[in-house]
Amino acid sequence: MSGFQAEAREGRDFLAAHPGIEYFEMFFTSLTGVPRGKRLRRSEVMKLYEGSAFLPGSIVAVDILGSDCEDTGMVWETGDADRIARAVPGGLVPAPWIGEDAAQVMCSLHDLGGEVTPFDPRAVLSRVLDRFAADGLTPMVACEMEFYLVESRRGRVSLRSSPFTRRKPEATEAHGLAETEDAGDFLRALWKAADAQGVPVEGASSEASPGQLELTLHHKADALAAGDDAVLFKRMAKGVARPLGCEATFMAKPFADIAGSGMHIHMSMLDGEDANIFASEAAEGTERLRHAIGGMARTMADAMAVLAPNANSFRRYVARSYAPVAPTWGINNRTVALRIPAGSAASRRVEHRVAGADANPYLALAVVLAGAHHGLTHAIDPGAMTHGDGYSAPVAAGDPLPTDWLKAIDRFQASSVMREYLGEAFVDLYATVKRTEQARFNAVVTSLDHDWYLQNA
Repeated sequence: MSGFQAEAREGRDFLAAHPGIEYFEMFFTSLTGVPRGKRLRRSEVMKLYEGSAFLPGSIVAVDILGSDCEDTGMVWETGDADRIARAVPGGLVPAPWIGEDAAQVMCSLHDLGGEVTPFDPRAVLSRVLDRFAADGLTPMVACEMEFYLVESRRGRVSLRSSPFTRRKPEATEAHGLAETEDAGDFLRALWKAADAQGVPVEGASSEASPGQLELTLHHKADALAAGDDAVLFKRMAKGVARPLGCEATFMAKPFADIAGSGMHIHMSMLDGEDANIFASEAAEGTERLRHAIGGMARTMADAMAVLAPNANSFRRYVARSYAPVAPTWGINNRTVALRIPAGSAASRRVEHRVAGADANPYLALAVVLAGAHHGLTHAIDPGAMTHGDGYSAPVAAGDPLPTDWLKAIDRFQASSVMREYLGEAFVDLYATVKRTEQARFNAVVTSLDHDWYLQNA
């Protein structure tokens, strides 16, 4: 689905092949990773291919709840001017969880002159990929997604009950088959939707906490398409869960006493002849793999505002929780941030384990790949690898990771590497939106305030 503007023929062919589809949800992925758009009738769909469908430009930079962030300068100063919404290549697909008469259309946002907006998260990732292309390299990437199925009522969230026993999960049961059987109705609907949309969703496993699932998306030599897959996966997981009376949540830390959910990014690197430059019989890979790891470790603290984009995100980073707390690396070691998995020489790759499941997939891929390119370009040494417990190991490369939201935003905005790769204007816009979110989040008086302070203060 790589690219920003599909040909009109694609839309016409879809309509001809699906005469029973009447309703179409067009959506654009905002900076916070939330899909936003509108529902169209069949007669309106071709506007997305002809340049006559519009969304307000400020939709790029709304907060996670969809409210304007006025300090971005994209609301009143511009008159909240429209941008053109265009279907991306391959972006028109059935959406069976909405109904057999429904489809969805992934869109990019363009200015009135036809150029894609530089703040479109897909465009941000594309600019990073251009750096690799100039060097004759192609990242091969895949995402693993962790999440929970929950039952949610206002003020109360709990794990989904088994449809068979009516009991809620209590034991860890990592890789338990009864647990995936309990999620069988959800998984069937998910795989059906994935096949309908051409999203390469692989197998499912129960993870390291009660009720947690992990699914892998097949690797692709097109990181932009891999980002599309991750966005579509999250949307369809949420969509197929609702008719089953539950929610799929990618919140980084929905429960205090069990593990949070991450988005693990696997990456190898192809040269101009499609050979993996990380491939080596040695378990630690090639020197160039070490350089990529060195760059990712060196820039990890700079990237945390993207990898951990919300207030809740930072609750996930707890020692011995399988969430990394430092820019460490090692071989076949799930306690480090940058893991070289076991496997054949040809499959040699690195798994970046830091991003929360709540991260915008396009931006998470952008900052991870920016770090890798920076390391390859400057031959950055990652230092000594970690053996054993990564939570007690000294850090060889990179600064300690920020421990709270505001520090991460400040670090991101000040980063020369992030500004070089993602663009000065984008970095400032992202930081402004996240500071606005932080101020709004901190202004809310919660039930915890009352529990702690109402009587005791």
